Amino acid sequence: MTFTLSEHNSVANVFLAELRNTEIQTDRMRFRRNLERIGEVLAYEISRTLDYETKEVETPLGIAPVPLPTQRVVIATILRAGLPFHNGFLNYFDNADNAFISAYRMHHKDGSFDIKVEYVSCPNLDGAVLILSDPMLATGASLDIAMKKLLEIGTPSKIHFATCIASSYGYNYVRRLYPNAGIWMGALDDELTAKSYIVPGLGDAGDLSFGPKLQE
Repeated sequence: MTFTLSEHNSVANVFLAELRNTEIQTDRMRFRRNLERIGEVLAYEISRTLDYETKEVETPLGIAPVPLPTQRVVIATILRAGLPFHNGFLNYFDNADNAFISAYRMHHKDGSFDIKVEYVSCPNLDGAVLILSDPMLATGASLDIAMKKLLEIGTPSKIHFATCIASSYGYNYVRRLYPNAGIWMGALDDELTAKSYIVPGLGDAGDLSFGPKLQE
């Protein structure tokens, strides 16, 4: 399944527009909140695919039958850019377990790069619904490496990839590797530069959220 939020008219397009807008991006708090908002909207959409069972809930005036989700959810993210986006999912899946992957790009003089994973903190994934969130899906290499590390910890019953902005290249790469996974995007952009930046994209989500990092 593939879902692209920008293809549907909703207030979420305001959040996406503000994420991209260079004038509004200077407000780090607003940028983080908009990442969080997109996470919340995508969390709601993903929640519609879960399994549900009707339970009886006691109210002050009687008993109400309410369909409630039955599956265990694990939300994973790649540090550091993914933290605000991750928090949006956690706002809705507030009982979810959480996983964090520390990964970074090691650049070479020829312009290529390797992705190094420093550590993974994750609960057992056997039978869980796994949501791997990353605000930018550029080449798809980071997502693939993170996913491989997570699969060493268990076998989810379902995998969802969630991103704010994806490139067509990254989307196709991930879809080819994980054909049965759900891919949930805020927007899909066509161009990817030689340095793996999405165009028009929004820039560096980590720097815009938390400030510039030491240059590699």
